[in-house]
Amino acid sequence: MSRRQSSRPSSAASYSSRSSTLDGELRLECKAAFLCLFDDLSEEITSKEDLISALQQTGRNPTNRSLTKYWTRDTRSLTFDDFVHICKKEPVTTADDLMKAFRKVDLNGDGYISLDELYKLMTTRGERMSKSDVQDIIEEVDENRDGRLDYREFCNMMISTAEDCKKLSLKVMEKKERRKQRRGNADDNRSVTSRRESQLKSVSQVSLRSNKSDKDQGPHDYPKPSPRGKRDLKPAVSSRSSKLSEPRNLREWTHIRSNGCFFLDQEEGIVSHKYQLYLPTASNVWITIHPIKIIESAPVPEFPIDTALFILKNKKLVTFTEQRDSKGKYGVRGDLEAGKYTIIPFSTGCRLKVSNHRNKQEAKLVKTDRDDKVVITKVFRKAIEELFQLSDLDGNGLLSRQEFNMFNLRSSGEEVADDEWNVVEENVELEDGEITKKGFIRLNEMEAEDNGGDAEDLWVTLTSHGFNKNLELDQACPYKIDVYTEECDDVEFKVTGIEPLSDSLNDYVCESVMAKGESSNSRDKRDILLHTYIGETRATVVAENKSRSPVKVNVDCSGSRNCSSNIDTLEPTVTVPANSTAIALHLMPEDERSDWCVKCE
Repeated sequence: MSRRQSSRPSSAASYSSRSSTLDGELRLECKAAFLCLFDDLSEEITSKEDLISALQQTGRNPTNRSLTKYWTRDTRSLTFDDFVHICKKEPVTTADDLMKAFRKVDLNGDGYISLDELYKLMTTRGERMSKSDVQDIIEEVDENRDGRLDYREFCNMMISTAEDCKKLSLKVMEKKERRKQRRGNADDNRSVTSRRESQLKSVSQVSLRSNKSDKDQGPHDYPKPSPRGKRDLKPAVSSRSSKLSEPRNLREWTHIRSNGCFFLDQEEGIVSHKYQLYLPTASNVWITIHPIKIIESAPVPEFPIDTALFILKNKKLVTFTEQRDSKGKYGVRGDLEAGKYTIIPFSTGCRLKVSNHRNKQEAKLVKTDRDDKVVITKVFRKAIEELFQLSDLDGNGLLSRQEFNMFNLRSSGEEVADDEWNVVEENVELEDGEITKKGFIRLNEMEAEDNGGDAEDLWVTLTSHGFNKNLELDQACPYKIDVYTEECDDVEFKVTGIEPLSDSLNDYVCESVMAKGESSNSRDKRDILLHTYIGETRATVVAENKSRSPVKVNVDCSGSRNCSSNIDTLEPTVTVPANSTAIALHLMPEDERSDWCVKCE
């Protein structure tokens, strides 16, 4: 009897066990919510707003009256244990709680609430919201746009969202704990990375996982070119089946970004910033580039100017962006090994071309005031402000020395020396060691004064950055690059230079076209081949010369349909050195709403 009694827990013990389990579940839930806002449980909540955010992360939405009990006038901070204690006291908001609250403001009892009723509710319970925030909510759920919503469905949506938020919190917590574990095994990771890198013998061996929407192959899995000399190149129609789609959990990834710009140069063609990406550990990455409009005077093209990214490691091509969404954003997703990567933006130039400025009226940049002092005009001041925005690559409203150096490289081809930077520091307004917009304007005023009103040097700066004589930005295309990493936190992404694309990319473009395109022999010479790569919204034709002497290759793409070229002709002649390759032309659809066809001989 005694043995039988000892083998069965008492009701008190059973209750204690259940209570312990519930406490453990609550603590885990609180931990997940806490780590969504802070990096470590040893950190403290230092504001009422952070407390509200943490509580909402657990599905709790206390009233302002309740909050005053947890965050008093004397409260300076709360520990994680304090937060758990509050969650024990404060009940989770249920669907019944929400329904009761909605019924109180549903004056006519029809099961619907108006914007004003919703505003009253959202600004008297829990965290106060602005009317514009409430308007955003109602626009999201008010599908028939009648200015009201069925609050029963809205309650279900709110509860479902809260549960999703809890699940997301748990994922974020698990991710942070995995990162800590990986940091603890950093030496092991480095040895694994070293072994992997020693196995990489060619571009096709670099492990870069394809986006799931790419049905056929990953960016690194270059198909073999068709047998040379055994078939003619057939007309190829663009494929529209492969669309860019971002990872679903992207907001959990580490994010870093930078702006940049393509500049048109009469002599050098397209010039662009280039970048370096450093990954201390291997990681899944998502990298995108798209044109942006940051200047009012920039024209809005009917179809987006094409952009792309070529990713290199140790001067070898790893991958390049192929997929694009409807708004002109190109991207690539995959696993990258630890190390340094060179990232070079690219544009074909099919939609970014040199304009004819002969009919443009030249704007006046400087004038003299009543005291015969040289001053800049209002239109030039506005152009300087736009030039400042163009040069502010990190978008923080200031120009660092590196950003100012990039500006100077494009303006004069020279870097900013230490003595020149000292002049800047002594004469213009700085904030945290960086040039303010006011300081940048002052630099240009000083240049105008030093030149005695001669605007020639001022025009050199403006035209080199894409402004025409009427101070419109029509010879440049600003862009934004976003880098997301899933497993790597300490990412470095920085601009390293500005140079013509032809100097750094021609060989890699040719390599990518030969690896992924179709091939055909010349009708006259078997040593001359034509490689054509056709993506979703652009195509590139490369001529290859396998002979021992240079040749001129006539490329005829006049049979193509709905195509425009980067060189204003569909029948170019290109000189190809011995045992070398050369880009013949790039093609894009004139009208993206219609099918296009590329046919080259």
